[in-house]
Amino acid sequence: MRDQSPRPTRRGVLFGGAAVAAGTLAAACTSNSEKDPAPAAQAGSLAGDNDKPGKQVTIGFSAPAADHGWIAAIAKNAEAQAKKYKDVTFKPVEPTNDINQQISAVETLIRAKVNVLVILPNDGEQLNQVARKAMDAGIPVVNLDRVFPDKLSYRTWIGGDNYGMGVSAGNYIGKKLKDKGVSNPVIVEIQGIATLPLTQERTKGFEDALKTYGFSVTAKQDAKFTVESGNQVASNLLQAHKKIDALWNQDDDQGVGVLAAIKQSGRKEFFMVGGAGSANAMREIKSGGGVLEATVTYPPTMAASAIKLARLIAQGKGMADLVELQAPQSLTLASETVTKDNVDTYMPLGFES
Repeated sequence: MRDQSPRPTRRGVLFGGAAVAAGTLAAACTSNSEKDPAPAAQAGSLAGDNDKPGKQVTIGFSAPAADHGWIAAIAKNAEAQAKKYKDVTFKPVEPTNDINQQISAVETLIRAKVNVLVILPNDGEQLNQVARKAMDAGIPVVNLDRVFPDKLSYRTWIGGDNYGMGVSAGNYIGKKLKDKGVSNPVIVEIQGIATLPLTQERTKGFEDALKTYGFSVTAKQDAKFTVESGNQVASNLLQAHKKIDALWNQDDDQGVGVLAAIKQSGRKEFFMVGGAGSANAMREIKSGGGVLEATVTYPPTMAASAIKLARLIAQGKGMADLVELQAPQSLTLASETVTKDNVDTYMPLGFES
């Protein structure tokens, strides 16, 4: 459910830097004719006009099956955003985890001649060809989250910062252990799916951040993004390590199982950081008393921003806060650290896991 971004990087509108990418997608209608006013004048005089009804466009949408809280939030955010525009016809296809079925679904949208496509592929590499087919047919593709390896297969990419997630988690854990004066700490990492680039990016960011404090990961194991695997993997790690200082769980959905295993064990000598920013994790952080102290965000509201971008691209518009006349080629959203101090701010944006 998560993959890499253009600099390989998975899983908003108020998330720090994401506010620029997501919340300010309003700009003047632009073209490239010589009669157009200067870009700065356009942005200054017409900023905010993009949300007013314009050219009628049809946005095709394809994503994996909503069998995971984050993916379910992706679909909900996309549909909700599309409904805000009278000039948008939202045309989603049946969500699926089958690669061939998703390819067929996207081909259906191409044949329907939608104006623009928003695609969160099950696998960027395996759907690269059908995305390129859409682009070759003159249908711009907004690539959401899991990136297509061929840049000719998408007009714009938008997604979260997997490496940044790891950095945020590593900095929180590293600083806290350093401030406590802990030497040679036992740091455990529970990954998503180890073979996915997004997981590898998260792990790399985590390791790089810990190195700045002189620390390293003691043990890591992947939990497949499922509650059941999260429970089993956490149980195994708890049994293998009689003392743990800190634990990073990369995904809050599988974190439901991880927390259940920890509570069953009765272990409280360590603290934990989650990943993605689920409402469940935020409620746990707010209540206090448990091991979960923080989570690092990977906002599913990126899907709403993808719809905003798709509409702008189909209507030939740019972004109000940029001088350039067209929407950018890529947008990487910030990964914020949510703690008890700021959880109330982020709670409304948490997704149900």
